[in-house]
Amino acid sequence: MEKGNLSIHSENILPIIKKWLYSDMDIFVRELVSNASDAITKLKKLADFGETTLDEGEEFFIRVAVDKANKQIIFEDNGIGMTAEEIKQYINQIAFSGANAFMEKYKEKTDASGEIIGHFGLGFYSAFMVADKVQIDSHSYKPDSEPVWWESDGSIEYSMDDGGKNTRGTTITLFVGEGGEEFLEIWKLRSILTKYCSFVPVPIFVEEIKDASEEIKESDDTEKSDDKPAPINDVAPLWIKPANECTDEEYKAFYHKVFTDFNEPLFWIHLNMDYPFRLKGILYFPKMKHDLEYIEGQVKLYNNQVFVADNIKEVIPEYLLLLKGVMDCPDLPLNVSRSFLQNDATVKKMSGYISRKVADKLNGLFKKDRDEYNGYWDDIAPFIKYGCIKERDFYDKIKGSVLYKTIDGKHVTLDEFIIDAPIAEDKKIVHYVTNEQLQSQYIQMFKEQNLSAVLLATNLDAPFVNYLETYEAGVKFTRIDSDIAGALKSDDISEDDAQPTGLEARFREILSNDKLSVRTESLKSTDVSSVMLLSEQSRRMQEMSKMFGGGSLPPGMFDEELTLVLNRNHSLVKRFTEIAENSDRNADTELVAQHLYDLAMLSHKPLGPEQMSAFIKRSNKILEMTIS
Repeated sequence: MEKGNLSIHSENILPIIKKWLYSDMDIFVRELVSNASDAITKLKKLADFGETTLDEGEEFFIRVAVDKANKQIIFEDNGIGMTAEEIKQYINQIAFSGANAFMEKYKEKTDASGEIIGHFGLGFYSAFMVADKVQIDSHSYKPDSEPVWWESDGSIEYSMDDGGKNTRGTTITLFVGEGGEEFLEIWKLRSILTKYCSFVPVPIFVEEIKDASEEIKESDDTEKSDDKPAPINDVAPLWIKPANECTDEEYKAFYHKVFTDFNEPLFWIHLNMDYPFRLKGILYFPKMKHDLEYIEGQVKLYNNQVFVADNIKEVIPEYLLLLKGVMDCPDLPLNVSRSFLQNDATVKKMSGYISRKVADKLNGLFKKDRDEYNGYWDDIAPFIKYGCIKERDFYDKIKGSVLYKTIDGKHVTLDEFIIDAPIAEDKKIVHYVTNEQLQSQYIQMFKEQNLSAVLLATNLDAPFVNYLETYEAGVKFTRIDSDIAGALKSDDISEDDAQPTGLEARFREILSNDKLSVRTESLKSTDVSSVMLLSEQSRRMQEMSKMFGGGSLPPGMFDEELTLVLNRNHSLVKRFTEIAENSDRNADTELVAQHLYDLAMLSHKPLGPEQMSAFIKRSNKILEMTIS
């Protein structure tokens, strides 16, 4: 028997690995299964190269067994195997230059995607996260090779001797120690394998050893077919098939299986690239809620069909994380740090490629079937708007396919709206609505004059509007209640339409509001007595301050710049202005002034409790006056 010391600068590797990967103890399952899969893949390649031969019809497998009574977890494969010299090279010589430098460099790597075991040749040693002792039994594919046995308790010492394994491949036995007992539960192990290894390209069989005298049996929930255990994984996931060989039913079935979403996806993009990097995957556009805060996407990143992590924004453009999908990137290390990703040129190219493919898909749908695309719009609008804000290149590619829903229920592009909207004073003024109910009076006035406005009612629309005004020269967005559009004003304006003397002062006195602006306008609509206008700039400053200031503002900062507009063409306003100009303040003029103000406010925002109570009481009084 050979004994020796592992080539590391530490008295005990176990505490280092446990400390480093404490938050992800289950990672050892992925690492050992990945190694087993690699061993089989290497053997197949050697056979393809003619360097070895395989038995006809040979079936490859990865076996994961749990012996709870003896506190063992066993990983077995029938892959390439190892000789004694290879174990000395790959196991005994741990590929990092010193534990102290190692820990110093990575002590702050605490995020879940920060571990890089494979990058340092430590995949096998992740076993010591749960094991007090690890044993290897291996037999190489090489002719005349001898089986080898290896064992270590995680210290710098190991034992190595001739082995007893009489079949090609490797068996790794973990003797589970304190703190790792949860992994001896078969359901726990299956859940980890499902998470990381659902698409590993080699069949994985999970077994439970009931007791020492019994043969290995399947776990109770493993499906059986002709008395043969079924693998827990799909070795040929849909993304590795050419797109032209996949049916809609297959795409939908895969979506339901992977994301447990019972809703149908709207559509999908099949990604396939071999140069300058390898990338395969499927991105699904799910039905989305309209508020960005409640959109939860999930894009799963794989390496050679082994799960790496969800939603790694360094690889996948951030706005795409609103979608659901899978991406397999063999050119990325299985364990990869975010600092590596942020500085890797291939990753940047990959992100750009994905963004371009998404834009191409959306533009293609827009051009191929506009009606179908219009039907998708309400669901995909949050994703597209967010993508435009986050990435200028995406906006430049997709802006011609960005739609706006109008108050008439139509879907138009920005260019179509500007061309078609009969706005006399400026063809590039875009009126918009944020709340159809509150702004219904303004909407009605617009419709009466065949004017249009677009609906921008989500939290995302405010920054989206600011973004558009930055990059679309000459385009100005104005909320429908920020001013009176020229087309709403009467064409018949006489010399008597000058502002009544003292009207603003009278309203300020009655309403105890010395900041209120009041003016009269001749509107085409004779049904509207008064409207409230809110300065676009003032409102945007308020919204921005609340967004970045935690929701509340100091008193007096960015107060609403309100303007009460009285319609001179309304009979009530005509009579009121006559009385107001020719008499002192009295109960009747005060009551009408307050009511005109509240009627205007009702189309601006909900009245407060006290205001609403006063409005109802005043309304009743006015009704009494009309029948007295």
